[in-house]
Amino acid sequence: MVLLISFVFAVSGCASQIIVDSYEPPGFFMGIIHGLIVPFSFVGSWFSSDIRIYAFPNTGVGYDFGFLIGLVSSSLVSIGAIADS
Repeated sequence: MVLLISFVFAVSGCASQIIVDSYEPPGFFMGIIHGLIVPFSFVGSWFSSDIRIYAFPNTGVGYDFGFLIGLVSSSLVSIGAIADS
């Protein structure tokens, strides 16, 4: 078990993200919009590698919170539409 944990830490130490220069990364309100259109983005991502569900780079916590609000709202609307059927 210790060997496995050591291996995971050794491999993850090499991981890094690319640094992208973005003039105005998406913020809170774009996070809400991206969260609302997740179902369409998800289906579109099956057919095109240019379509992503989540924006990178973004402003961080603000974008994440907006994305979560949009995602929950989108899910509640979908569940409500199914329940009314």
